[in-house]
Amino acid sequence: MEPIVSIIMGSTSDLPVMEKAAEILNNFRIPFEMNALSAHRTPEEVEKFAKNAEARGIKVIIAAAGMAAHLPGVIAAMTPLPVIGVPIKASLEGLDSIFSILQMPPGIPVATVGVNAAQNAGILAAQIIATGDKAIMTEVVKYKESLKKKIVQANEELKNVKYQYKTN
Repeated sequence: MEPIVSIIMGSTSDLPVMEKAAEILNNFRIPFEMNALSAHRTPEEVEKFAKNAEARGIKVIIAAAGMAAHLPGVIAAMTPLPVIGVPIKASLEGLDSIFSILQMPPGIPVATVGVNAAQNAGILAAQIIATGDKAIMTEVVKYKESLKKKIVQANEELKNVKYQYKTN
């Protein structure tokens, strides 16, 4: 089994957040790899990874970083593959991270999810992969339907919540 999605994080301290992306990919049965690479501490390894990802069969890269969150952008600058950035809440409520990832120059896009929103990054990666894989598309559709069912069920349960002035 060869990975088609790569989850990269600036350090293993990001793992508690990035596990959410891994869980989504695992549930969709999408082979993935996870590595810690730092744009600042291991720039040569980041360059080697980014320049070789496509040749290794990677189709989407999810890159997480906090504070001076350059990792997603640096990777995007060196690969033709789609890069999804996950800003990590490390300081300033994650605003520094989100701005670092979001504000990319023309020609170097990074799809950016919310602060610590690795689950959404995993879903977006699955949706990208699904455009060329009917089995994964079926799983994505089932997942989206399950979200709908949860809300319908929650609304039914709210009918049992009683307040003196609640009208429904």
